[in-house]
Amino acid sequence: MSQALELLVDLLDLEPIEVNIFRGVNPNEDRQRVFGGQVAAQSLMAAGRTVAAGRPHSLHAYFLRPGDPSIPILYEVDRIRDGRSFTTRRVVAIQHGRAIFNMSASFHADEVGLSHQFPMPEVPDPETLETLAVRLAPHRESLGDWFARPHPIDQRHIGALPFMPGAGKEPSQRLWIRADGTLPDDPLLHACIAAYASDMSLFDTMLAPHDLGWDDPDFMGASLDHCMWFHRPVRADEWLLYDMDSQSAFGARGLARGFMFAQTGELVVSMVQEGLMRKSPGPAGS
Repeated sequence: MSQALELLVDLLDLEPIEVNIFRGVNPNEDRQRVFGGQVAAQSLMAAGRTVAAGRPHSLHAYFLRPGDPSIPILYEVDRIRDGRSFTTRRVVAIQHGRAIFNMSASFHADEVGLSHQFPMPEVPDPETLETLAVRLAPHRESLGDWFARPHPIDQRHIGALPFMPGAGKEPSQRLWIRADGTLPDDPLLHACIAAYASDMSLFDTMLAPHDLGWDDPDFMGASLDHCMWFHRPVRADEWLLYDMDSQSAFGARGLARGFMFAQTGELVVSMVQEGLMRKSPGPAGS
């Protein structure tokens, strides 16, 4: 396990401070706000810590306010329902006395049933592709601290990088992702790390057709909501093909969907995210 992945696993090991209340810490990094994937993963972990049986099968979440990276986050879990097959939880993440994130999560005891899926796209093997660090090395000066920072998820992009400058790229992308090391055999932990990784690329798919970047002073972007469905058991420390596209952007909001396939071809996770894509009109007459 790499040091960065070990740190992520530690971040997901929430501290129980009262019945149904957990405390999560933030990494010691220079960020303006907490990474949304971290809050989603910690919220799912908080919910799972109160569930006796079953694996996560879906989550529906809203990002309400930017997270403050300088203080811990409190997670309050509401035990909505404990059924024989399904268990439902609601989680509210709180900082400075206000909700910054809200999630409903459902857990399902394994059952035998009908099965089908659409096929995994044909793509190059991940081991034949360059790492993201190698591909971004020519831009290390402009990336600054982000480039030097260790990352817990190994990313191998197929084709053009969607977040590089230049308009007109297709609103779609494919990449292989994998936790940078071997994880314990804990289904909840693997689902949480998949949730963490799912928020790393979806928004970039919405931006791909537009000549805008996160550092553009005329652009403001943020995740608004995030939904995931865990169809089959997921191993976050094995290669997952992350296939994404963005069907629409309008009225300062964009929508993207993603699908994670195991390297053996099984569709393991589907997700949808809506993002705020606000662009200033610029000075009068421009």
